Amino acid sequence: QLQLVESGGGLVQPGGSLRLSCAATGSTLDYYAIGWFRQAPGKEREVVSCITTNGHGTDYADSVKGRFTISRDNAKNMVHLQMNNLKPEDTAVYYCHTRTYTSVTSWDDYWGQGTQVTVSS
Repeated sequence: QLQLVESGGGLVQPGGSLRLSCAATGSTLDYYAIGWFRQAPGKEREVVSCITTNGHGTDYADSVKGRFTISRDNAKNMVHLQMNNLKPEDTAVYYCHTRTYTSVTSWDDYWGQGTQVTVSS
């Protein structure tokens, strides 16, 4: 059973950087495309970035484009999110996620427990 565990969150000043990591246990991560989501207090969870299984394809929400970089190291079963030039509006709990389909009407979602990112002076 695949399990995802995030780490790397913390408190950082505006303009600072953090590197989040998503570690996988129970399965080989290179089978899965991975997405990073975030949820701020009182707001819906939103997708931030995603990466294909081989790492050759990435995409970003407009709000983080040019500041965040997603990458993966399949040999270490890890996916990373490098976050630069952080803004107060980036404050949220960040989650990594993947989904596997068993049919067109059935799928399994896998979420980590989340890691808190707080951007404040």
